[in-house]
Amino acid sequence: MNSKLSDICFFVKDKIKLDENQYEGKITLNNYISTENLLPNKRGKTTAAKLPETSSINKFSKNDILVSNIRPYFKKIWFANIEGGCSTDTLIFRAEKNIDPSFLYYILSSDDFFNYATLTSKGTKMPRGDKTAIMNFEVPDFSLEDQTKIGKILSKFDKKLETNNQINKNLEEQGKNIFNEWFFKFKFPNENGQPYKSNGGEMVDSEMGEIPTGWEVKKLKDLGRIVCGKTPPKSKQEYFDGELPFIKIPDMHGQTFVVDTEDSLTDEGRYFQENKTLPPNSVCVSCIATVGLVCINPKNAQTNQQINSIVPNNDNLTPYLYFKMSSMKDFIEILASGGSATLNLNTNNFSNIEIVIPNVYLLQKYHEIVQPLFYKILNNLLENQHLSQIRDSLLPKLMSGEIDVSEVKI
Repeated sequence: MNSKLSDICFFVKDKIKLDENQYEGKITLNNYISTENLLPNKRGKTTAAKLPETSSINKFSKNDILVSNIRPYFKKIWFANIEGGCSTDTLIFRAEKNIDPSFLYYILSSDDFFNYATLTSKGTKMPRGDKTAIMNFEVPDFSLEDQTKIGKILSKFDKKLETNNQINKNLEEQGKNIFNEWFFKFKFPNENGQPYKSNGGEMVDSEMGEIPTGWEVKKLKDLGRIVCGKTPPKSKQEYFDGELPFIKIPDMHGQTFVVDTEDSLTDEGRYFQENKTLPPNSVCVSCIATVGLVCINPKNAQTNQQINSIVPNNDNLTPYLYFKMSSMKDFIEILASGGSATLNLNTNNFSNIEIVIPNVYLLQKYHEIVQPLFYKILNNLLENQHLSQIRDSLLPKLMSGEIDVSEVKI
């Protein structure tokens, strides 16, 4: 027997007024949620880039489930472990008293739910979920005990995913800290193993300020091939759903390496525009609308036209360029503003961005230190991809009763 979603949960409509007294200290970049910082493919959330300028926002509590109501096919969902505020385009679901919140979360994170929300959405260019239709989504009936069991079985996978994500965050922070010490503060080791600049290292003037002797200022186009992506004709269905990752901006959020993409290309789609293929270890930078996101492709890939990529002349450049471009988000936003409402940094201007480049020896040393960190990050992401696939294959079997949990002891 099935029930409707409205039988097990409801939409939260509580508001937070953002006047000066209530705003300060209550809503931060960490607990403000919008469609922008909810991550696609059920990857939770990342830190918000900015706070809202509206007079009020919706209020959520711990154990609420937040779902982006714009373009449901992106599958943006987060199980709140804190309280905070969110934009009006983010739906807040709260479990009824006899419903386990984790069970509700897995109902809402199922592909069946997102497919249903997409099919019943309104609008074409930017479809939004129909709230009335959403609450009519059919859900299975389980006792509270069995709901809790299902939640615990599936949450074991998500806890491991979160552990790997936290490890990756720490590993990337290590690489970033070394980058800042060596290439911003010039504290890389000199021939005696001492910090260069503070121990009398020679500095020279450049158009970008003082830099260590032997370093250079170069344009991105001098460091490798610059590729502006392109989307093959959507009318050619035979170009899509293949093996070649096709990277778009939603795939880049919160990712050092992009190992999972919403779209992919067949061999026909790839060879239609082979000059757009990126070899592994290229550095991709988003340059339209949401600008300044940076990621690396671990295997051959293509991107859409919103992304410019650097194919480095030397693999030693990849870690340096990743952290350098990541540090330039604000600068890229300024370049992309151009007086228009939509941010857009064209390929020519991107190619001519100038950055400071260390000497070959130092780039090699940095690569030797950071590459093992990147290797661990990539392995954790690949493990997460595998765990997510297992979780998502178990979910419908648990919800349908194909896997009976009534006798399972947890």
